[in-house]
Amino acid sequence: MSIKAGLVGLPNVGKSTLFNALTKAGVPAQNYPFCTIDPHIAITEVPDERLEQLKAVYQSKKIIPGDVMFVDIAGLVKGAASGEGLGNQFLSHIREVNLIIHVLRCFENANILHTEDTIDPLRDYDTILQELMLKDLDSVEKRQTKIETLIKGAQSNPQEKKKLETEKTLLKEVYKSLDAMDVILVRQLIQDSTIETVPLLSAKDFLIVANIQEDDIGKLENNLYYQNLLQKSGSDRVIPLCIKIEEELNQLNDQEAQEMMAMIGLAERGLNTVIKKTYNKLNLITFFTCGPQEIHAWPIKKGMTIREASGEIHSDLQRGFICAEIVNCTDILTLKSEVKAKEAGKVRTEGQDYIVQDGDIIHVRFNV
Repeated sequence: MSIKAGLVGLPNVGKSTLFNALTKAGVPAQNYPFCTIDPHIAITEVPDERLEQLKAVYQSKKIIPGDVMFVDIAGLVKGAASGEGLGNQFLSHIREVNLIIHVLRCFENANILHTEDTIDPLRDYDTILQELMLKDLDSVEKRQTKIETLIKGAQSNPQEKKKLETEKTLLKEVYKSLDAMDVILVRQLIQDSTIETVPLLSAKDFLIVANIQEDDIGKLENNLYYQNLLQKSGSDRVIPLCIKIEEELNQLNDQEAQEMMAMIGLAERGLNTVIKKTYNKLNLITFFTCGPQEIHAWPIKKGMTIREASGEIHSDLQRGFICAEIVNCTDILTLKSEVKAKEAGKVRTEGQDYIVQDGDIIHVRFNV
């Protein structure tokens, strides 16, 4: 699956450093604007405590975690929508991701440059949104011009004409909202619409990583930058993270990392929160294949049928699908064996239209 989350922000806010911490990719991260030009793409494992638990039950030799794809997109600047700072190129990279992760700097440091000279994450966030909406205005204008021609050509097809006219009405409302820089209404209009139209950058789902400093760990109430973001967007979207510390932890072995976390009062890796929330916001769930050789976690889009999901394992399974044996990992972990799960009636056979649930363990029967 080509489902990606893109790290977006102004130059020098910590995007590339976060990308390195998330993926251990080792991309350049320097103290000057546009260090990143071409987008870097890497895949990182999704933390899932169920994997080790299932390994113990099945006595498996290894585990293969699920993964999620991150894209490090170059820093945007004011005027990007009109081409400033290679803006058009960077905005096109944002169009290709499914989720935007805004990285916002929430600390003072005279040694780290900022394109606006002052620290204001709310302003930086609004700057990015404005550039996205300005680019969307251009996209909507082009679609409005095209849709007039399409309506004229659909006179003999009443159903198609009605659909296009409905889209035309939607575009008119979206354009007004974009012109007023009302991103909340833009998102609501797209979300409530029963028809598809031109994809909009400003309507994409998003998370915010508030890049804090080490002194703020355990004392977030003292960081007004973070508190302002929290008030504006809520705790479900805003993730406090000391990106510098997370990168340093990646350089250590497990024991050294635990000792450092204890020393600075960090109970859990913030990166795990970023990865898990990204996974959820991308509307992904996990199913498993389990056996003595391996426990394998498979990410899929929520709502996928068992036949479609089996294609993630191998195309032959989807092509020759007959049925699948299903048991949820919750039952396996409770009963401690597949045999006991069968005796308790927890293992069932499902046909091709069954909708896979998070935590399902599947065994596909097929014939090709």
